[in-house]
Amino acid sequence: MLELVERPDPVAGEGAVLIAVKAAGINRPDIAQRLGNYPAPAGVSADIPGLEVAGTVIACGPGVKRWKEGDRVCALIAGGGYASLVAVNEDQCLPIPQAMDFAAAAGLPETIFTVWHNVFQRGKLKAGETLLLHGGSSGIGITAIQLAKAFGAKVIVTVGSAEKGEACLNLGADQYINYKKHDFERELPADSVDVVLDMIGGDYFGKNIDLLKPEGRLVYINAMQGSKVQLDLWKVMQKRISIMGSTLRARDSGFKIALAAEIEHKVWPVIRSGAFKPVIYRTFPFSLAAVAHEVMESSEHIGKIILINE
Repeated sequence: MLELVERPDPVAGEGAVLIAVKAAGINRPDIAQRLGNYPAPAGVSADIPGLEVAGTVIACGPGVKRWKEGDRVCALIAGGGYASLVAVNEDQCLPIPQAMDFAAAAGLPETIFTVWHNVFQRGKLKAGETLLLHGGSSGIGITAIQLAKAFGAKVIVTVGSAEKGEACLNLGADQYINYKKHDFERELPADSVDVVLDMIGGDYFGKNIDLLKPEGRLVYINAMQGSKVQLDLWKVMQKRISIMGSTLRARDSGFKIALAAEIEHKVWPVIRSGAFKPVIYRTFPFSLAAVAHEVMESSEHIGKIILINE
């Protein structure tokens, strides 16, 4: 169940700002938390979902240097985003680009932090390489497409419909494969991909291995179809493949601060240039958060689903 309740207001402690939340992004980990499958880290609200917010700074704790009351910011948080107020370390906040509204900004932190860390830091995607991206029309997908293209890579996506595939092409993807009609492994040449970003797991694992080039990198951020897989170690050794994965939520504040700084330096100029365009599928008031979750669970969406604090 998701329902509106009253809670005590958070307080901005040392080095933190208090944000009046105008919008909050919805992500699949929120659904997992609601279902009891993704508990919040220690010290984080156990029953208020929400990993990304956008709003206005209304108070600054002791030691805050960068922000002042009235500043528009967005932030990646460990939980509690479906709320009217959140307190967050000032260095985890990023400035909202001048021309961007709160709804669009609320959909940036979780996907951009995830994509930058996993595709570019871990996956080491470079210009001229090929990225295979599963879940191309998801929030992660639309972000990965645009950032990979902005930094000079080729992008192939798997999607569940022609409509979603066309949307990905319009965002810059070079090719889409409808997994409901075609086996993506058969549609692509063996040893043709440099980096795979996978949130599916299950039997995609072996197919990813076959498609990766020598020195290829396979990065996992979820396992929606199962985390137990069969691994052919000979293929991994012969092709010198790197297999890795990560979750962001439980990482410490220092890691997130460093990641935010790199993103502001390398990604924010892309956003300000207009080369990256947020894609909002639907917005819902906070009172309809349960309906918003149903929409995400249906997988009908192309882009982000956002809650608006009216």
